[in-house]
Amino acid sequence: MMEKLTIISSDDARKTRSDGAQSRERLLMAAMRLFAEQGFAKTSTREIALAAGTNIASISYYFGDKAGLYRAAFTEPSPNPPAELERFIAIGATLRESLTMFYGMILDDLKQGDLARMCMRLWFREMLEPTGLWQQEIDNGIRPAQAALVMVLGRHIGVAEPDDDLQRLAFSVVGLAIHLMVTRDVIDRISPQLLATHEAIDTWMARLVDYAECMVKAEQARRATHPTAAPTPATEAPQPQLKPKPRKKKE
Repeated sequence: MMEKLTIISSDDARKTRSDGAQSRERLLMAAMRLFAEQGFAKTSTREIALAAGTNIASISYYFGDKAGLYRAAFTEPSPNPPAELERFIAIGATLRESLTMFYGMILDDLKQGDLARMCMRLWFREMLEPTGLWQQEIDNGIRPAQAALVMVLGRHIGVAEPDDDLQRLAFSVVGLAIHLMVTRDVIDRISPQLLATHEAIDTWMARLVDYAECMVKAEQARRATHPTAAPTPATEAPQPQLKPKPRKKKE
């Protein structure tokens, strides 16, 4: 008896890949919401699969296990491509251009609306109930970005060796953006028009560049007026280590 051959059309193949991508996305969104609300330990894979409208086996197929799904929910919605950091530290940009690029890397995610809110709430949950991912994010994401900012600010101020004051300036520049992200719910309640549209977010980022420029100029003036005989080098000012972004599994 001849075996029956099943021929899958290109349209059917595209539909299968599309359905797979949608299933993975639904799992990711459901996991992000539930993990943010309940934490990693109190959220079951069965609950996530039910909320996503798929089966538990899909979690193993797309993410390996619950921990893999949690890692994806924590890291994928807000990636930090090494190429962006490389462009940021490239020589030749003005201070304003550098600050504009830096705030864009941090705050463009605000334009994702509810997704941005869920991401921030998941980060809060991870800080309150750590699984180890927050420390990894500090080491692999935040630390290189901070080192890059210190390098760029030092270049514009004329500081060859980063010291504690340069670190303070860098943390203050970042703090303008972090405050905006952390207090999003407060802003939405008091002055919702300030973040209501993409244009409003762009305007706020432009203002942050203005404010940060003033902070940098103030530090330049302080150093010119009160020079120190022997600046205390910062405890640690590592060069940014750009790590390749892990490839996603092919579906």
